[in-house]
Amino acid sequence: METSSTPTPQKKRSKFFLYLILFLVIGGLAFFYYRYYFVFGEGVKAGQLNYFVKKGYVFKTYEGRLIQSGLRPGAGGGISSNEFRFSVTDEKVAEELNSNAGSYLELHYKEYFNSLPWRGTSEFVVDSVVSAKPANTNLGF
Repeated sequence: METSSTPTPQKKRSKFFLYLILFLVIGGLAFFYYRYYFVFGEGVKAGQLNYFVKKGYVFKTYEGRLIQSGLRPGAGGGISSNEFRFSVTDEKVAEELNSNAGSYLELHYKEYFNSLPWRGTSEFVVDSVVSAKPANTNLGF
């Protein structure tokens, strides 16, 4: 009896499908990481904290809005203020923001391509407060 070392067509086919499935799983995981966890950009935004709340149906997340100085063209030809909408995942940062409502803040953030339900509704996630100063309430009257 002589044994042949050449694989049968069925073994070749099953090996091909195994490699194909492995390639698709690794490719899918890499795509998921890139879309939801890859930090696309990071920086600092400054402005007055206008809105900060913990909300959500299933995942309670912190959401905020920073009003920046300057104006931009708004919808319908009007002008409106620049807003920076962000999410916060760190409980300590959220406490610091809650205690500085209405203050002039500089916030360090990370930008992702997409948001995740447990990370918040924004692609911008604030991870630290760089500085906090009381807002200037002098209106010049």
